[in-house]
Amino acid sequence: MLQRLKAALSPSSPAIPAVTDPLQRKVIERCQACYQDAEHLLKRRFPRPEISFKLRGKSAGTAHLQQNRLRFNPVLLAENPEAFLCEVVPHEVAHLLCFQLYGTGKHIKPHGQQWQAIMRQVFNLAPRASHNFDISSVKGQTFTYQCQCGPVELTVRRHNKVQRGESRYLCRQCRQLLSRRTD
Repeated sequence: MLQRLKAALSPSSPAIPAVTDPLQRKVIERCQACYQDAEHLLKRRFPRPEISFKLRGKSAGTAHLQQNRLRFNPVLLAENPEAFLCEVVPHEVAHLLCFQLYGTGKHIKPHGQQWQAIMRQVFNLAPRASHNFDISSVKGQTFTYQCQCGPVELTVRRHNKVQRGESRYLCRQCRQLLSRRTD
């Protein structure tokens, strides 16, 4: 698999945003270090991504593959700086590296074996699909629905789709249609 990681890529200059927040500066520096590690190990240059800190919600980071862009959640960064730098940044960089090495195909899964190999072989990290940060500070409002299993919380977006008649949701366990609970 390491041989397939060494596919040729065209170099590009980094897109580094001007930030004043010291933690955000550390994220940018960590991204640079991740790319340098990958380039050293794989003996190839990789185009640097555009980086922003405008991600909201429960996700710590996202990689936009075709745009070669990384977005990070500033609230979760501030609440979990060490884990963010050690885990989230390499996780998202690995997505971009995987895309740049393998492209998009039906055999390429977001957290599939190619991504896992990059996490292990390039960053020496256990591949984990998601973080385990406390998300209470970034969790949005929820609405309680009901099925035979008990109460189920839906996000504002899903609740609004139900209200507008655009969607209906089933319980994952009993497969019963969820209905709005009014206490």
